[in-house]
Amino acid sequence: MEAITQLSYALDTFYFLVSGALVMWMAAGFAMLEAGLVRAKNTAEILTKNVALFAIACIMYMLMGYNIMYPSDGNGIIPVLDLSFMFGGDHSVEDVLASNGQTYYSGMSDFFFQVVFVATAMSIVSGAVAERMKLWSFLIFTVVMTGVIYPLQGYWKWGGGFLDAAGFSDFAGSGVVHLCGASAALAGVILLGARKGKYTADGRVNAIPGANMPLATLGTFILWLGWFGFNGGSELKLSDVGEANAVAAVFVNTNAAAAGGVVAALLTARALFGKADLTMALNGALAGLVAITAEPLAPSPLWATLVGAIGGILVVFSIITMDKIKIDDPVGAISVHGVVGIWGLIAVPLSNGDAAFSAQLLGLGVIFAWTFVASFVVWMTIKVIMGIRVSEEEEYAGVDLGECGLEAYPEFTGNRGSGL
Repeated sequence: MEAITQLSYALDTFYFLVSGALVMWMAAGFAMLEAGLVRAKNTAEILTKNVALFAIACIMYMLMGYNIMYPSDGNGIIPVLDLSFMFGGDHSVEDVLASNGQTYYSGMSDFFFQVVFVATAMSIVSGAVAERMKLWSFLIFTVVMTGVIYPLQGYWKWGGGFLDAAGFSDFAGSGVVHLCGASAALAGVILLGARKGKYTADGRVNAIPGANMPLATLGTFILWLGWFGFNGGSELKLSDVGEANAVAAVFVNTNAAAAGGVVAALLTARALFGKADLTMALNGALAGLVAITAEPLAPSPLWATLVGAIGGILVVFSIITMDKIKIDDPVGAISVHGVVGIWGLIAVPLSNGDAAFSAQLLGLGVIFAWTFVASFVVWMTIKVIMGIRVSEEEEYAGVDLGECGLEAYPEFTGNRGSGL
């Protein structure tokens, strides 16, 4: 019996770690996607942000975020802060065997899996504020977002807080991760303003194409791959027949939703613009993935495809609408992760009979309100103290030079003042 228990513990721990590694690989996906969708003169800075935010997220989540999100105690709204995790510790063989199956993976593997999620939420913000935000202002916000804002709303659902008690359902984070990240991004974009030249005085929208579509496409495929760890790992267990079948279903449904999102977004773009818009297809894939993340286990593969397809349609109209109301989001992050994240949460009761629409609306409302208001206050504080936007001269020349002192493509951007 002991050998079987230890074997299942080792297998589930290994599965958790591999899933976390796949989610960590999504950091590369976000970096490539964002680098492809910004202009060449802003590439090095967006890559710097993505590397730095991942490191900061890991440190802040270790210092306090993990203990806020998964406290030893709390009243459902405010957790009791326990900072002991940073000093180590894990389950002994005796503890595991005595738990009668309640402890079935390493505590350290749980931290690793959770920390890459908080980095994912912060990566969403990076793309939305691209090309005009000060690097160090962004990194200061990252400290607060990953240390406090994200973990607190995560506690309300995944840490056993009041949203979980109310019946709010969010399997892998359409709300806890994606809507949270998009809400923080929206607050920042509103205070930051649009890029110069994006909108004219008479209300016209000027397209600002990204520099590298192959890179953006590569980033999308990396994210698609990483999402199998994101959703599959959220099943938390693999070591028996029922759980293994559940993980397989989650993988199939995750893939189906992404496929549905691509096709639906491509057809919608063709109907609206008369052309097959690659950026809309890429965002359609991500929209499908975000939409299914709230419930990738309960649906049939066909229903998962439809959930993703609706997400793919929504993201096209949302991106158009954001431009009409002058919310400048260079990569479409607010639409993909926010608008479609809301759809994913609302869609849960359509396939999971244990979920209620009222609880889903409560959850998405609380996550949006808390994250948006808290982020707005933090962004505003940073703006007053040190500013959040680069100068017009730096924006024109490119934030690569102004913030990083180097260019990502020096051979191709010799005319530094041209804005190319």
